[in-house]
Amino acid sequence: METINRNRPFVAELPSTLVEELSLLLGERFTQSPGVCAHHGHDESHFPDHPPQAVAFVEHREEIAALLRACSAHRVPVIPFGAGSSLEGHVLAVHGGIALDCTRMDRILEIDVEDMLAVVQPGVTRKRLNAALHGTGLFFPIDPGADASLGGMTATRASGTNAVRYGTMRENVLALEVVLADGRVLRTGTRAKKSSAGYDLTRLFVGSEGTLGVFTEITVRLHPLPEELAAAVVPFPSLEEAVQTVIETIQAGVPVGRVEFVDEVCVRALNGYSKTNLVEAPTLFFEFQGSKRSIEEQVETVAAIAREHGGEHFAWAIKPEERNRLWEARHNALYAALSLRPGSKAISTDTCVPISRLAEAVTRSRAAIDASGFIAGIAGHVGDGNFHVVILLDPTNPEEIAGAEALNAQIVTIAQSLGGTCTGEHGIGMGKREFLRREAGEVAIDVMRAIKHALDPFGILNPGKVLP
Repeated sequence: METINRNRPFVAELPSTLVEELSLLLGERFTQSPGVCAHHGHDESHFPDHPPQAVAFVEHREEIAALLRACSAHRVPVIPFGAGSSLEGHVLAVHGGIALDCTRMDRILEIDVEDMLAVVQPGVTRKRLNAALHGTGLFFPIDPGADASLGGMTATRASGTNAVRYGTMRENVLALEVVLADGRVLRTGTRAKKSSAGYDLTRLFVGSEGTLGVFTEITVRLHPLPEELAAAVVPFPSLEEAVQTVIETIQAGVPVGRVEFVDEVCVRALNGYSKTNLVEAPTLFFEFQGSKRSIEEQVETVAAIAREHGGEHFAWAIKPEERNRLWEARHNALYAALSLRPGSKAISTDTCVPISRLAEAVTRSRAAIDASGFIAGIAGHVGDGNFHVVILLDPTNPEEIAGAEALNAQIVTIAQSLGGTCTGEHGIGMGKREFLRREAGEVAIDVMRAIKHALDPFGILNPGKVLP
């Protein structure tokens, strides 16, 4: 594959023949409007905006196939775009090209209650799917916080607060329909719960971040709604005691629905932003699911573990509106953190370590933060060893950006030295490519490059992402 200068596009401007072809294909749904392009040139990351040269609003698989064939022929980049909520620059057009906006492909094609699955187009959001499931006794559990599209969640192998019980998108995608770079349509997986037939192409595409193909249909697992729910928050005297409580809870086999950690910096931000009244101390958010009796058993076990670590005072949220308010506050942790420094942007790390090394990873990360001088809180889905450091920075100050990126690298180094990963759920995107090289090794990178070249020989699909 030819070497590409990441500071300029593949082509200085879109070929007029391509513009004519796509205008004929899509009509007014193909636009080079500066305002529309600007909207598609940024996400929730700290990276500078990179608008595409055009935006295509697609509505059918056949339109995506035709567009990719045309762009492949002209060697023009294509950047799949969903809700634009990524934190790693996935939708930024760093080489120019065309943003492929899939938000109009938002049909729920099938809900199969008996087999507990749904077939959706990539523009369907997780909240919309769960609204459609109302009354079925089922729900889709993957909850990254933002109301992300299922296409984007599949592309980044998203997870979130429910992952400790229900897994990530990797475990919850059964089958895919994908359009390849040359316009061919590939179908992976089946409706069966398992298969041993050939290479696992579904898992190959889940987490590929738009670099191997464009999703047009996604078949996802659904799960029964819990019979009962109970949620609680409990403060601890120290970060170490809170994290150790999580480790022992998981090692004891307690099937908690969710267990989230926020440090005192995040608690202070949540109280100001979401108008909560939490004790400003390292705090765990718990959710217990199951029958009334099983919840009582879970609570009894967890309360005993927490007491051993100074967690005496459980504040319960029993009513649905109380639980929803509690979890909404937790989901708003990023925006709450930003309110601590108006005008700032955030680098949000998402390292993940083996559960036995979690306490060490979090305490060493906290020490690195304190030594750096940055305002940064820690929050995380610690039930599966995944935690976030939200580093606040002035996006106009190059020294701060460099310092925050250095702190991010230090936190990643800590996680990788403990047998962990540089990303538990956000993906590689633009900023973690060298971390991936260090984590995976050169042989693995060579294999990934070979797969990329086989499926996208001209490198038009989301260039500048994932591979170093």
